[in-house]
Amino acid sequence: FLFLKPCLALTRPVNVVIGGLSIFVGALVTGTIEPTANVLVACLSGGLIAGGANAINDYFDIEIDRRNKPYRPLPSNTISPRFVYFFSLALLVLGSVLGIWINYLALFIAVFTALLLYSYSAKLKRTVLIGNIAVSIVTGLAFVYGGVAVGRISDALIPAGFAFFFHLGREIIKDVEDMKGDSEEGVKTLPIRYGVRAALSSATAIYILLIILTVLPYLAEVYNQAYLIIVIAGVDSVLLFTIIKMWRNPQSRQLHFLSNLLKADMIVGLIAIFVGK
Repeated sequence: FLFLKPCLALTRPVNVVIGGLSIFVGALVTGTIEPTANVLVACLSGGLIAGGANAINDYFDIEIDRRNKPYRPLPSNTISPRFVYFFSLALLVLGSVLGIWINYLALFIAVFTALLLYSYSAKLKRTVLIGNIAVSIVTGLAFVYGGVAVGRISDALIPAGFAFFFHLGREIIKDVEDMKGDSEEGVKTLPIRYGVRAALSSATAIYILLIILTVLPYLAEVYNQAYLIIVIAGVDSVLLFTIIKMWRNPQSRQLHFLSNLLKADMIVGLIAIFVGK
């Protein structure tokens, strides 16, 4: 029981819950949560993988956390690195194996996600753009996983694609926000390697593309007019606002505000898709 509290802290329970809820929403936006047992298993599977990914991230970031987050379980010597490594692997493996309850495609997605998140913590997060893409892929796969759980994968592909581009732009903005800390830690992100202007230009291009893409499901008569109204008023307008504000004032505090605004705006996007169905 002495290990229970630090183990729980390693998984970051709030993030675990968010991971599970993302998969639930991925099923919900397809129009059903049946079979419910599959959806619940998928949520549990995703939550375990998220917890394992958070723990393995702490394992690989132990030296950085000794300076920036000495209160975390590993740098505070509350728990041993060896234990954390195998604990995180156990969560990743268990979360992956649970996918077989649903079907072989779910198993493949779960295994792929676990491997990608492990690779992200071990190496990809310190690379230019590749780490951002990896995180965005995982975000999109949460919707696909939910769609697979209810046997409606095709209905989950559009929100998965939107989630990918939405998070990719946000990840790049966060990299600009975190430039100072990342530079001190030797992390080679897009703004550090090529400059703030290149990073903001990339985020702008991604969000302009996303704005165009959000209109296409309505034009193709996949989603209804209510979707179009909500997505233009509640999502595309926020993306345009973000583009304008980040160019006018690309300071860390302003970018932090925009990053949080985008996070909150994800809910509006999900509402638009749900109503649009």
